Amino acid sequence: MTTESLNAATPPIETKQTPTRTMNQKPVFVVPNKTVINFNSGFGHKYLCDDMTFTAGSACPYSCAFCSVPDTMRKQKPWHKKHGVVGNHQDIVIRRANPVEVARQQLLALPEHKRRSRKVIYASALTDVAANMELVRETVEICKVIFEMTGWDVRLLSKSNLLPKVAEGIEAADPHVPNSTAWSQRVIFGVSTGTLDDKIAGAFEQGTPLVSKRIESLRWLQDRGYRTFGMVCPSLPQNNYDRFAREMAVALRYDRCEHVWGEVINLRGESFTRTINALRGARLNDLAEAVQIISTDKAEWELYARSTFLAHANHVPPGKLRFLQYVTKSSRAWWTDQISNGAVLL
Repeated sequence: MTTESLNAATPPIETKQTPTRTMNQKPVFVVPNKTVINFNSGFGHKYLCDDMTFTAGSACPYSCAFCSVPDTMRKQKPWHKKHGVVGNHQDIVIRRANPVEVARQQLLALPEHKRRSRKVIYASALTDVAANMELVRETVEICKVIFEMTGWDVRLLSKSNLLPKVAEGIEAADPHVPNSTAWSQRVIFGVSTGTLDDKIAGAFEQGTPLVSKRIESLRWLQDRGYRTFGMVCPSLPQNNYDRFAREMAVALRYDRCEHVWGEVINLRGESFTRTINALRGARLNDLAEAVQIISTDKAEWELYARSTFLAHANHVPPGKLRFLQYVTKSSRAWWTDQISNGAVLL
């Protein structure tokens, strides 16, 4: 047997990384990558950006039961395994190597007219941008590259209470060039929450700061003149939808938000199962039962979605609501009639 045939018959040896550190008590894997910016993300139809996103990681330091990323990234498991990544997606952190320089090289490759256009780029579709101070600093550096090389604004969404640290980092780097827009005013900050109850959020958003702390950080930004948006997502079934929407409006101060996104919990892989189990584990049995019902009864899920939307439509200032809704053939007509009131059909 020749050396060539021997090598062809020998299966490739699988590498396995041995994480040398943790992030938010999860082992960290670093993988090679060629992209940080996605120029055709598909998020444009949600009005979060002009279809551009950036992310410096593929598995988040947080562990939200409803998160769709573990299911989205299933197709990447063989590639991750090839690069030594092992473990359940929700139990590990996956970072992309040299994200700041990769982003810079991607932007250098863009034609000048595309870089200088006024657009919005969103972060992040896969991982939180401010789950700890290391990620805060990384996000600041990527934003600085974007501001230096483009005319784009950046929309940042987080379940952290550290966005003020991002704002301060960008403010400190702001060159205040005469006759130009200050960097700090090219960022739109938002914190995500589907409930105002710390106990409920803690049940299915493992590792995240308290909702009350997140709202406190959003108000800090608003009080200092930073641009903000609201993200009420994913919200669960309510006993009183109008009260829920009214209290959210007061807490997030919609009058100081440029826009407000809302979304109910949707079936994405095992999202319902994980959420129900998390609620039961926290002894929130009535809420777990309500989620169980909408997860198995399409009519009940549609009623819950419409009730949530109508309540938000009553309390979000005109023109600001962007309610993301997955529609079916039978429900499309009703939701199409609600586009003028803020429904965004997916």
